[in-house]
Amino acid sequence: MSRSVRVIWDERLTSYDFGPGHPMAPVRVELTMALARDLGVLAKVEPVDCSPATDDELALVHRRDYIEAVKRVSATGRPELSYGLGTVDNPAFAGVHEASALIAGASLAAARAVWTGQAEHAVNIAGGLHHAMPGSASGFCVYNDAAAGIAWMLEQGARRVAYVDVDVHHGDGVQAIFFDDPRVLTISLHESPRTLFPGTGFPSETGADGTAVNVALPAGCADAGWLRAFHAVVPPLLREFQPDVLVSQQGCDTHALDPLAHLMLSLDGQRQTYAALHALAHETAGGRWVATGGGGYELVQVVPRAWSHLLAEVAGEPVDPGTVTPQSWRELVTLRTGEVPPLHMTDGRRADYRDFSEGYDPADAVDRAIMATRKAVFPYHGLDPMP
Repeated sequence: MSRSVRVIWDERLTSYDFGPGHPMAPVRVELTMALARDLGVLAKVEPVDCSPATDDELALVHRRDYIEAVKRVSATGRPELSYGLGTVDNPAFAGVHEASALIAGASLAAARAVWTGQAEHAVNIAGGLHHAMPGSASGFCVYNDAAAGIAWMLEQGARRVAYVDVDVHHGDGVQAIFFDDPRVLTISLHESPRTLFPGTGFPSETGADGTAVNVALPAGCADAGWLRAFHAVVPPLLREFQPDVLVSQQGCDTHALDPLAHLMLSLDGQRQTYAALHALAHETAGGRWVATGGGGYELVQVVPRAWSHLLAEVAGEPVDPGTVTPQSWRELVTLRTGEVPPLHMTDGRRADYRDFSEGYDPADAVDRAIMATRKAVFPYHGLDPMP
């Protein structure tokens, strides 16, 4: 078990709510925390509340005029379309600044706990709003909490921070904020920008000295291909970069049931990713790991189980995938959503994969995606692109 683990949580984090019918419904976070609690996961960690990020903290990654625009929308509920506020993706709502600043504050609290040594690992599952840009909202994201946490740690003296984003969508906001900063290695594995929002994240986007890394996977990619790509790119780069801290965005919208994307991972494949990132945090970053949530829009079948596994992995005591979901949680699901809840903590998949070191197949679309990334960035880091 890890030495000290903090889960940043405040019931007010569910106030980040774009309204009925919006895919990013806060019930997904509510059901996650309830499942983790009922499984006994939260008994093994130290829950910590948080306060909203200050304007100065938000200004580490956002323009001041944008922060003021968010405040105006927050006070009036009226759109500011020039700042991306009031669109279909990011509807305007009263209180948006307070809700968004609290999420950023939660990720800053996680970063502080890890950087100051109060905790070895810390997680904010309400965070991971990786599309927010310095001067605009985008893709359900108003303030970029992960970027704020990274920027704060850099201000405190961090020499190198690695950010690994496993959301199905490209982590474009975090990449944009640190694109020219060689102290931050951003690695994003996502569905190809040719078939999915935001239309960026090609391997050719390499940033400062190859520190922007993009693995653009073909639609339909499942556990075996995704895990092959992850292990072909992420471990060698983290081992070479040797970050002071690992920050991860754990969007679970790579799942086959997610309604907004086209990858085909199972819960079991995602769980393997959490374990791999945990091991890499200890191997390459002295155990310092800040994890956030992210995307995930299958609100009952996927998000609560995926992120409960994440919380358990962060705590160092993984949940057996064969575990039956607690009756108390299933009753809550029915009450809150009217849906039939899943019965087990697994999709029943083995999630096996073939390691890239066994050879490159140019006829395979996943292998071509892997090789495009390795050719684009590995030479910057003194690594051989060939397996």
